[in-house]
Amino acid sequence: MKPLRITVAALGATLALMAMLPMLSASAQAPAANARTSDVERGRYLVRTSGCNDCHTPGYMETAGQVDEAVYLTGSPLGWTGPWGTTYASNLRLVAQSMTEDQWLVHARAQWRPPMPWFAMRDMRDDDVRAIYRYLRHLGPAGAPAPVALPPGQQAPLPHFAFVRPAQ
Repeated sequence: MKPLRITVAALGATLALMAMLPMLSASAQAPAANARTSDVERGRYLVRTSGCNDCHTPGYMETAGQVDEAVYLTGSPLGWTGPWGTTYASNLRLVAQSMTEDQWLVHARAQWRPPMPWFAMRDMRDDDVRAIYRYLRHLGPAGAPAPVALPPGQQAPLPHFAFVRPAQ
Protein backbone atom coordinates (compact mmCIF):
# COMPACT_ATOMS: atom_id res chain seq x y z
CA MET A 1 0.00 0.00 0.00
CA LYS A 2 1.44 3.35 -1.05
CA PRO A 3 1.41 6.21 1.42
CA LEU A 4 -1.07 8.97 0.65
CA ARG A 5 0.72 12.14 -0.37
CA ILE A 6 -1.10 15.37 0.07
CA THR A 7 0.54 18.57 -1.00
CA VAL A 8 0.13 21.73 0.99
CA ALA A 9 -1.80 23.25 -1.95
CA ALA A 10 -4.19 20.27 -2.10
CA LEU A 11 -4.69 20.36 1.66
CA GLY A 12 -5.38 24.09 1.52
CA ALA A 13 -7.89 23.65 -1.31
CA THR A 14 -9.63 20.82 0.56
CA LEU A 15 -9.87 22.85 3.77
CA ALA A 16 -11.16 25.88 1.85
CA LEU A 17 -13.84 23.73 0.19
CA MET A 18 -14.84 22.27 3.54
CA ALA A 19 -15.12 25.77 4.99
CA MET A 20 -17.41 26.76 2.12
CA LEU A 21 -19.80 23.80 2.52
CA PRO A 22 -22.10 25.56 5.00
CA MET A 23 -22.32 28.58 2.68
CA LEU A 24 -22.96 26.37 -0.35
CA SER A 25 -25.66 24.54 1.56
CA ALA A 26 -27.25 27.82 2.64
CA SER A 27 -27.22 29.18 -0.90
CA ALA A 28 -28.82 25.98 -2.14
CA GLN A 29 -31.62 26.59 0.38
CA ALA A 30 -31.93 30.31 -0.39
CA PRO A 31 -34.18 29.89 -3.45
CA ALA A 32 -36.68 27.91 -1.35
CA ALA A 33 -36.63 30.58 1.35
CA ASN A 34 -36.96 33.31 -1.28
CA ALA A 35 -39.83 31.41 -2.90
CA ARG A 36 -41.62 31.31 0.46
CA THR A 37 -41.00 35.03 0.97
CA SER A 38 -42.30 35.84 -2.50
CA ASP A 39 -45.36 33.61 -1.84
CA VAL A 40 -46.09 35.62 1.30
CA GLU A 41 -45.77 38.87 -0.65
CA ARG A 42 -47.97 37.46 -3.42
CA GLY A 43 -50.54 36.41 -0.83
CA ARG A 44 -50.46 39.89 0.73
CA TYR A 45 -51.01 41.42 -2.71
CA LEU A 46 -53.90 39.05 -3.53
CA VAL A 47 -55.60 39.66 -0.19
CA ARG A 48 -55.37 43.42 -0.64
CA THR A 49 -56.55 43.49 -4.26
CA SER A 50 -59.13 40.68 -4.28
CA GLY A 51 -61.42 42.17 -1.66
CA CYS A 52 -60.68 39.65 1.12
CA ASN A 53 -60.14 42.44 3.64
CA ASP A 54 -63.44 44.10 2.72
CA CYS A 55 -65.36 41.54 4.78
CA HIS A 56 -62.77 39.56 6.73
CA THR A 57 -61.00 42.57 8.32
CA PRO A 58 -63.02 44.63 10.81
CA GLY A 59 -63.23 48.31 9.85
CA TYR A 60 -61.52 47.86 6.48
CA MET A 61 -64.35 49.11 4.25
CA GLU A 62 -65.32 51.90 6.64
CA THR A 63 -61.78 53.33 6.64
CA ALA A 64 -60.95 52.80 2.96
CA GLY A 65 -58.36 50.20 3.92
CA GLN A 66 -56.62 52.26 6.60
CA VAL A 67 -56.35 49.31 9.00
CA ASP A 68 -53.20 47.98 10.62
CA GLU A 69 -52.07 44.70 9.06
CA ALA A 70 -52.03 43.25 12.59
CA VAL A 71 -55.84 42.95 12.41
CA TYR A 72 -56.07 41.78 8.79
CA LEU A 73 -58.35 38.82 8.22
CA THR A 74 -59.39 38.36 11.86
CA GLY A 75 -63.07 38.09 10.96
CA SER A 76 -65.95 40.43 11.59
CA PRO A 77 -69.01 40.65 13.81
CA LEU A 78 -70.89 42.34 10.96
CA GLY A 79 -73.65 40.03 9.78
CA TRP A 80 -74.93 39.58 6.23
CA THR A 81 -78.61 38.66 6.27
CA GLY A 82 -80.68 37.32 3.39
CA PRO A 83 -82.79 34.32 2.37
CA TRP A 84 -79.86 32.06 3.38
CA GLY A 85 -79.94 33.34 6.99
CA THR A 86 -77.13 35.44 8.46
CA THR A 87 -73.47 34.80 7.70
CA TYR A 88 -70.33 36.29 9.19
CA ALA A 89 -66.90 36.69 7.63
CA SER A 90 -64.71 34.09 9.33
CA ASN A 91 -61.39 34.69 11.03
CA LEU A 92 -59.22 33.35 8.22
CA ARG A 93 -56.07 33.54 10.33
CA LEU A 94 -57.50 31.03 12.80
CA VAL A 95 -58.98 28.88 10.05
CA ALA A 96 -55.65 28.61 8.20
CA GLN A 97 -53.80 27.70 11.39
CA SER A 98 -56.01 24.65 11.84
CA MET A 99 -55.34 23.06 8.46
CA THR A 100 -52.64 22.00 6.06
CA GLU A 101 -52.00 23.81 2.81
CA ASP A 102 -53.76 21.06 0.83
CA GLN A 103 -56.76 21.20 3.18
CA TRP A 104 -56.84 24.98 2.70
CA LEU A 105 -56.94 24.53 -1.07
CA VAL A 106 -60.08 22.37 -0.77
CA HIS A 107 -61.60 24.62 1.91
CA ALA A 108 -61.05 27.81 -0.10
CA ARG A 109 -62.77 26.31 -3.13
CA ALA A 110 -65.92 25.24 -1.29
CA GLN A 111 -69.22 26.81 -2.26
CA TRP A 112 -70.00 29.33 0.48
CA ARG A 113 -73.14 31.25 1.39
CA PRO A 114 -73.53 34.88 0.28
CA PRO A 115 -72.02 37.36 0.20
CA MET A 116 -68.77 35.36 -0.13
CA PRO A 117 -67.74 35.40 -3.81
CA TRP A 118 -66.71 31.72 -3.67
CA PHE A 119 -66.60 31.60 -7.47
CA ALA A 120 -63.61 33.99 -7.39
CA MET A 121 -61.69 31.53 -5.21
CA ARG A 122 -62.84 28.68 -7.44
CA ASP A 123 -61.35 30.44 -10.47
CA MET A 124 -58.00 31.35 -8.85
CA ARG A 125 -54.91 29.38 -9.78
CA ASP A 126 -53.71 26.87 -7.19
CA ASP A 127 -50.47 28.78 -6.65
CA ASP A 128 -52.44 31.95 -5.83
CA VAL A 129 -54.68 30.15 -3.31
CA ARG A 130 -51.55 28.61 -1.77
CA ALA A 131 -49.91 32.06 -1.60
CA ILE A 132 -52.91 33.36 0.35
CA TYR A 133 -52.56 30.42 2.75
CA ARG A 134 -48.85 31.14 3.22
CA TYR A 135 -49.63 34.79 3.89
CA LEU A 136 -52.25 33.80 6.49
CA ARG A 137 -49.78 31.47 8.17
CA HIS A 138 -47.16 34.23 8.05
CA LEU A 139 -49.56 36.61 9.85
CA GLY A 140 -50.16 33.98 12.53
CA PRO A 141 -53.21 33.43 14.72
CA ALA A 142 -54.98 36.49 16.10
CA GLY A 143 -58.45 37.52 17.16
CA ALA A 144 -61.44 35.40 18.05
CA PRO A 145 -63.64 33.14 15.93
CA ALA A 146 -66.41 34.93 14.05
CA PRO A 147 -70.01 34.48 15.22
CA VAL A 148 -71.78 31.31 14.09
CA ALA A 149 -74.10 31.63 11.07
CA LEU A 150 -77.80 31.93 11.83
CA PRO A 151 -80.51 30.00 9.97
CA PRO A 152 -83.16 31.74 7.83
CA GLY A 153 -85.89 33.42 9.88
CA GLN A 154 -83.76 33.92 13.00
CA GLN A 155 -83.33 37.60 13.89
CA ALA A 156 -79.71 38.71 13.58
CA PRO A 157 -78.26 41.04 16.20
CA LEU A 158 -76.95 44.39 15.04
CA PRO A 159 -74.87 45.30 13.20
CA HIS A 160 -75.86 43.54 10.00
CA PHE A 161 -76.60 44.24 6.38
CA ALA A 162 -79.97 42.98 5.19
CA PHE A 163 -80.51 41.92 1.60
CA VAL A 164 -84.20 42.53 0.94
CA ARG A 165 -86.01 41.09 -2.05
CA PRO A 166 -88.10 43.63 -3.96
CA ALA A 167 -91.87 43.27 -3.62
CA GLN A 168 -93.46 41.37 -6.50
